[in-house]
Amino acid sequence: MMRRRCLRSLVAVACLYLPLMARPQETQRVYRIGVLRPGAPPSELEEAPLLVALRELGYGRGLEVETRYAHGSPQRLTALAKSLVDDKFDIVVAVGTVAVRAMKQATSTMPIVMFGNFDPVALGLVDSLSRPGGNVTGVLIAPDGTLAGKRLELLREVVPQATRIALLMPAEDMISLQVEETRRAARKLGVELPLVTVRGGDYAGAFAAIARERVAALVVGSHQYLMRDRRQIIDLAAAHRLPAMYEWREQVVDGGLMTYSTSRLELYQRIAAYVDRILKGAKPAELPIERPTTFDLVINLKTARALGLTIPQSLLLRADKVIE
Repeated sequence: MMRRRCLRSLVAVACLYLPLMARPQETQRVYRIGVLRPGAPPSELEEAPLLVALRELGYGRGLEVETRYAHGSPQRLTALAKSLVDDKFDIVVAVGTVAVRAMKQATSTMPIVMFGNFDPVALGLVDSLSRPGGNVTGVLIAPDGTLAGKRLELLREVVPQATRIALLMPAEDMISLQVEETRRAARKLGVELPLVTVRGGDYAGAFAAIARERVAALVVGSHQYLMRDRRQIIDLAAAHRLPAMYEWREQVVDGGLMTYSTSRLELYQRIAAYVDRILKGAKPAELPIERPTTFDLVINLKTARALGLTIPQSLLLRADKVIE
């Protein structure tokens, strides 16, 4: 008798829960973030800071980030932009002018979060910084144009006697804005500015050309390749005993002399914030493009001593970080 009661109880419980068990389990939404870069893969994972920032905002396993590289080919960039649209990513983070333009040509509806060092209004990518319109918004590295001119001014404070300072850039068309801004600053300072370009990763050849120019210092331009290959550049600058100004703090931590820039970590946090807002329903057309307001001056005193340089006290007092 007791057995029959137990059996009836088990059947009743089973009947109660079977409908729930039969329901399909809810699956977590997976957001797919595409990243489009005009260059080649860096030596370290470039999107790691973006992933970290998104995880801090609560995106866990339901997130995929995929980067596609054009390896410097405009034709490939166009095809990659189309592939990101065809593969139906939720958002694309486009890095640099040509990548944003390629995505803009590929789609007028997929949200694009841009990241770079250019004037998106002058280039016709957005209507205005406050109300971009269309499907593009994002974060700029500098408040107006690039920081190239300011970097040259700061470097000149370290080598005030310099009348010739080289500018190192990759051999690409997209560098024109940086080059022109640096040249304008050079003219104001009465400095000659030979432009030396790197082709095919031949940094030894580029520094041989710099040596022939008989310059007193070097500005290393803002570019993914120059960040990726920073150790080669830092070693060659040391071998040629050239005081050099770099783009990012990491280059100075690795042995470069100095930098003036925004924080890469903070920039990626701001990009992640834009991605988050769009995934939650915000429209790119109504999200103002963000410009940085704070910049870090970082100086490596160990490198300065190795070069026989004395950094002016006024500059050290203005530095946000001094590496001993």
